[in-house]
Amino acid sequence: MASGSTLQKAIDLVTKATEEDRNKNYEDALRLYEHGVEYFLHAIKYEAQGDKAKDSIRAKCVQYLERAEKIKASIKKGKKKQVLDGGSKEDKKSSDSDEDGDDPEKKKLQSKLEGAIVVEKPHVKWSDVAGLDAAKEALKEAVILPIRFPHLFSGKRVPWKGILLFGPPGTGKSYLAKAVATEANNSTFFSVSSSDLVSKWLGESEKLVRNLFELARAHKPSIIFIDEVDSLCSSRSDNESESARRIKTEFLVQMQGVGHESEGILVLGATNIPWVLDAAIRRRFEKRIYIPLPEEPARMTMFKIHLGNTRTELSDDDIKELAKRTDGYSGADISIVVRDALMQPVRKVQTATHFKRISGPSPKDPNVVVDDLLIPCSPGDPGAIEMSWMEVDGDKLADPPVTMNDMLRSLATSKPTVNDEDLIKLEKFMKDFGQEG
Repeated sequence: MASGSTLQKAIDLVTKATEEDRNKNYEDALRLYEHGVEYFLHAIKYEAQGDKAKDSIRAKCVQYLERAEKIKASIKKGKKKQVLDGGSKEDKKSSDSDEDGDDPEKKKLQSKLEGAIVVEKPHVKWSDVAGLDAAKEALKEAVILPIRFPHLFSGKRVPWKGILLFGPPGTGKSYLAKAVATEANNSTFFSVSSSDLVSKWLGESEKLVRNLFELARAHKPSIIFIDEVDSLCSSRSDNESESARRIKTEFLVQMQGVGHESEGILVLGATNIPWVLDAAIRRRFEKRIYIPLPEEPARMTMFKIHLGNTRTELSDDDIKELAKRTDGYSGADISIVVRDALMQPVRKVQTATHFKRISGPSPKDPNVVVDDLLIPCSPGDPGAIEMSWMEVDGDKLADPPVTMNDMLRSLATSKPTVNDEDLIKLEKFMKDFGQEG
């Protein structure tokens, strides 16, 4: 998305909201104000340059939020006429004081968490995730089906409230979460890390956890994704700090949903070391899915995905051979092998002493075929011209294709990053508590 377009979207939304507000369509105005503020917060996080710009956007957000809260309170009480069309000062006062206990601290905490809402979809589809069919099915069951067909989930048939994705690093746990964020069109996706929830102030961390779940209830259907969940919810012990223990307790209470409505909220966790999770947290993740290292067919698909439409001389048999040779590699390892191999033709251009002329699509316009392109070659090739890359005109350099030798050279220098010891522990955890992904 081009820089500034989120800010423009926010301005458009609040302009519409003000119009609806003026026309007394208060419910539409409320919805538009809330959406506008979400976009403003996203703009502060990713687009606004300089403190002055950020402060002015924040001030606007406070204005719009206050107006939205007034509309919400008046809609709740059915006192539209009194509060919104002027009414008496006493009416306004009583309405404002009733509203949410007029708690500025709560608003401050919730505005901190607004940044965790993913406004822009990551554009990762299920088809972009190679393999992992069981994990995809479980996520569709928990997220997509209840939104598309709510009537199926009535009575005793309820969707999953907690799913834990565990497995070695680089196998696609966070990538799956991105696919969920993209595919779950009508739900609010919160991407939370420990830094969003841990505060130096006494008692604030657990309030942040509670407010996160309150925000999720207000925006449901919601998905709360916690990457590296082990950093927040490791086993409770006697020598841990009091604040860490309180965060875990608040998590347990909120995930259990005691005294709260927990329907329509899915907590999605990802971890590489599931054995350190507290037993009570583990129980609240009703489905625990093992995301293993990719099998050979999945590795083939990954090579094809990462190569994309780059010009190559690789046949299907070559890709099959590469998939065979990468046993024990994670998806992230394969991506590094391919990225390194894609750089090999560039290195050839840098080190070449001779170039030869070929015909091919022009770098300026791929639809035009020209016959004076230059490509690196060995000195003995027919038509080889002695020159360095500095002497080649920018528009005349052909894109050298990636060859099997390039792939094998990169494979020889890129080693798998997954530890055998950890694999044994993960497989034991899967046998004891999980299911295959």
